[in-house]
Amino acid sequence: MTFVRVCGLGELEEDTPKRVELDGTPVSVVHTEGEVFAIHDICSHANVSLSEGEVEDCQIECWLHGSAFDLRTGKPSGLPATRPVPVYPVKIEGGSVLVDVGAPLSQES
Repeated sequence: MTFVRVCGLGELEEDTPKRVELDGTPVSVVHTEGEVFAIHDICSHANVSLSEGEVEDCQIECWLHGSAFDLRTGKPSGLPATRPVPVYPVKIEGGSVLVDVGAPLSQES
């Protein structure tokens, strides 16, 4: 695994997605419910940024059509999205948030 620093933990506001790009991959990093998650930043239904949406109940909602994706699994919780988005491993070291986009925990299907 190749983890890359994306930001300091203190730079993340609770329930506010932060968009980063790692090796050409757009990622939304979210601090919510005491954990940090990294999810592919592009909605599987409409090619828009998930980091512009809202976070609630460990889900991120696409601002365009309202599909919500579980931050732990990437699976959509309702229509119009039917395909999941990848989620990536995260670790916290010395106050830094590290993400590995080379080894998704889940894949689009």
